[in-house]
Amino acid sequence: MSWTRRFPAVPAALLAALLALLSLFAAAPAARAHEERPVTLPDGSGSVPRYREAEPDLLVCKTDRPAFERRISAFPEELRQRNLALYERCEKGGYRHLQEAVDAVDRPGMNIAILPGLYEEEPSLPKPAGECAALKAPNSALGYQILSYEQQVRCRHNQNLVAILGKTDLQIEGTGASRQDVVIDAKYQKLNAIRADQSNGIYFRNFTAQRTTFNSLYVLAGDGFVIDDVLTRWNDEYGFLTFASDHGLYKNCESYGNGDSGIYPGSASNINDGRGYEVPRYSIEITGCHSHHNMVGYSGTAGDSVWVHDNEFDANMGGASMDSAFPGHPGLPQNHAKFERNLIHDNNADYYGYVADGTCAKPPIERGYEQGVVCPQISMPPGTGIITAGGNWNVYENNWVYGHRRAGFFLSAVPAFIRGEEEWSKQTDTSHHNRYAANVLGKDRSGASRPNGMDVWWDGQGRGNCWQPGPDGSTPGTLPHCGDRRGEVSGASWRLVGEPVKLAQLLVCADYSVQARKLPAGCDWYGARGPERVETQIALAVAAVLLLVGGVLWWRRLRGSRLGTTASLLGLAGLALDVAGSTTPLVGTAVPALALLLLGLWWTGVGLALRPTRPWPARLTLLLAALTLLDAFDKAVLMIPWIPLSPAWVRTPVAVVWVLWAVVASARPTAAGGDPEGDRAPAPPPPPPALHTAATPDPA
Repeated sequence: MSWTRRFPAVPAALLAALLALLSLFAAAPAARAHEERPVTLPDGSGSVPRYREAEPDLLVCKTDRPAFERRISAFPEELRQRNLALYERCEKGGYRHLQEAVDAVDRPGMNIAILPGLYEEEPSLPKPAGECAALKAPNSALGYQILSYEQQVRCRHNQNLVAILGKTDLQIEGTGASRQDVVIDAKYQKLNAIRADQSNGIYFRNFTAQRTTFNSLYVLAGDGFVIDDVLTRWNDEYGFLTFASDHGLYKNCESYGNGDSGIYPGSASNINDGRGYEVPRYSIEITGCHSHHNMVGYSGTAGDSVWVHDNEFDANMGGASMDSAFPGHPGLPQNHAKFERNLIHDNNADYYGYVADGTCAKPPIERGYEQGVVCPQISMPPGTGIITAGGNWNVYENNWVYGHRRAGFFLSAVPAFIRGEEEWSKQTDTSHHNRYAANVLGKDRSGASRPNGMDVWWDGQGRGNCWQPGPDGSTPGTLPHCGDRRGEVSGASWRLVGEPVKLAQLLVCADYSVQARKLPAGCDWYGARGPERVETQIALAVAAVLLLVGGVLWWRRLRGSRLGTTASLLGLAGLALDVAGSTTPLVGTAVPALALLLLGLWWTGVGLALRPTRPWPARLTLLLAALTLLDAFDKAVLMIPWIPLSPAWVRTPVAVVWVLWAVVASARPTAAGGDPEGDRAPAPPPPPPALHTAATPDPA
């Protein structure tokens, strides 16, 4: 008879645990970092626009000539003279606000030049009035209206300081010596500083956009754009936001002081869906950019087919992140990002304190963004290099990843219902075929040691994921290794669900809200330490139950057994080690695996001690011992291939059944001889009566 028939509660408990976990995820609040009207991805017929050196068609300048001359006084002489000549033209026939020049664009291929100055776009700043104050549109979770394109055209400045709607091949360029010579400032009165919507072939160059309640530079539904030498800063959400776009190029850009990310290529055109590692092209290229002092340097929900190379992401809470965690984004699940030759280092900022102390509850203009305040908009683990939350076919090669107090690489799965898809076949469709190879971990470009807290944190879910050999600390302890050729993986695993304790941590940590000033208790991302951590609380609860039940079991049934006593002492040491190992996120796998080894030896000894008198409980105990030892091997030595679940998922319900048996066995009255009544092995049958022989006298 199989153990599943003998103990039918075990598979049932396993199924119940999985369903309970899914229901907890479903009950978790759905974070919505960016909500937009329904859009379709471009058809891909466009191209990346080229910079045009022709003289500008339209000029934008201010009328204070002395201030202008002071601004350009330190320019190189040739550039100073050019700006003076352009100013002469602009005084006579130019515009005083960028929006006025955009409105004057009447054909494709025009150039707008913005002369050095501060542009606050005063005509665009007033709050909506009349018809625009009474638009009917759904509200986002963050409070702004989700307007249709037609509503954006009708009421351009409800949300936008500068609205570029339906223009083609437009180039907008600052004429200063640096990108800070031309500043477009929304003064925290608009959602977006510049919005380019359904404007194919747009080229932005050499200026700064800043201080919005969402993002500085927004490109939506565009086929062809370039962001060249532009600075964005001090925004509630994003510096650069490009969404549902194709044929895009970011180059030589900079962004800082943003509550979400400096660079966000969300829902990039999903041109490589269904392909493997080899792809014909990428939809968006990002190169030569520096994103720092943000919540995260780079992020992209559905950041598909994005090539990110030769950039620097540092001094953020996290270096880079891509995910499938937010509904309403075309192109989910995220796939086919390629990161190479990037400097991703020292992303150890922790801005959650500004949420806790109420700074982020003030109006944006009073928060102190210009003095370094950042208000994190979503939950994320500070001190992390690259986070992949539910992505497939991503390639991370030849990057420098160092100096992170938590982890260099962080990979976790995201069930499909988080993004609004309920089909069972899709629930485990993320975290597959991510390749981490040939990266320099824990050292800077000079070769100096700059270790990460651990190089790899992985929840264990997915298939085809691989890492380069020899990471300095990882959980699991031994990872699948990448071969020289993409797609070659040794020691591969295929897990449908991640480790239960890690999933519990992710669930607890996701319950964050900057608007409600809600920082999840129990999550070390927000400062929980030692016994405050959910992992430690789980370990303490388990230890308390096993210590009580195991102690009573030993006292009532095993104290006369030398084997049972020795095993119980090993179990006590294992429980203590398990609790100690759970108190820090950087413990790795050695301590937890040793704790599991000791617990496995405990149950092995108890099972052997029970065999002579209690065969079926002994078999249950030995099964639990085998699963515990297998779990230790899986975590520290080698992830066992070909099994859909970690041994921890099977071990947990078996342990529950064992605890119930141990409670019942310890509570039963003891029969003569020390055995619990009804739990003893059956007594041997009496010997048969002696046969009569001829020599036996007849009783008669």
